[in-house]
Amino acid sequence: MATHRTDTPLYRRLARQLQERIDAGTYPAGARLPSEPELSAEFGVNRLTVRQAVAELERAAVLEIRRGVGTFVRPPAVRVSIAVDPRSQRFDLGSVHTGLPLDADAPEAARDGEFVVAAPPVTGSAEDHEAARQLGRAPEELSRVDTVIRLGGRPRVVSSYWVPSGPLPAELLRPGRPGNMVLDLARAAGVELEYDWRAFGAIGADLADAELLGVPPGTALLVREGVSCTPDGAPALYLRRRIDGSSARFVLHYREPGGGSGPAR
Repeated sequence: MATHRTDTPLYRRLARQLQERIDAGTYPAGARLPSEPELSAEFGVNRLTVRQAVAELERAAVLEIRRGVGTFVRPPAVRVSIAVDPRSQRFDLGSVHTGLPLDADAPEAARDGEFVVAAPPVTGSAEDHEAARQLGRAPEELSRVDTVIRLGGRPRVVSSYWVPSGPLPAELLRPGRPGNMVLDLARAAGVELEYDWRAFGAIGADLADAELLGVPPGTALLVREGVSCTPDGAPALYLRRRIDGSSARFVLHYREPGGGSGPAR
């Protein structure tokens, strides 16, 4: 067991001991943690200290507290590498999907992939105005679609798409409908999409995104946003993805796999 500084608060030392047990497999993923009275008796601390230690591990996304049921060990984060190659990924194919191992045989409720959540009206929010600015249109000229991408049976990505067209086909907007929204929107508009630009950042999850992703409000989310255009350069889609920061990383490839290199673009 690792040594701990004596000036570390007692609840934090207990949290580290519980973390060490989780790391060692004593409490495996999905296991129910002993109750507060049991942990209090085992470690010789009061129940408030146990409660504080568990809350610390919940904030660290190690434990999940299910009210009235118990406290459970979360499964380890599934990491997805989203590759953006500046030389070879000129065409926008919805590249977030390249990292998703889709399982068509899984039950529908547990199936991985992208699924429509809603088609909210463009009402003039800050995000709507930014989309309108990027697409060179008035907000009322835009249509919006929101989706979630599930991986490992859990929602990992919330995406919002704005396009200067409408009304969009009702089937495309059906809640729960699976697909690849970038390609579906391109087909609906009868255009081919290319990357114009992409930017990367980070935010804290707001209430809506936290609910969709099943994470606490304020959880760190990676943000990938940008514009896709038609081959003649006309802006045709603005997207904003919010990704559970523990589940993904962005990779820019500057050399071909195996050490080769291709022509620069």
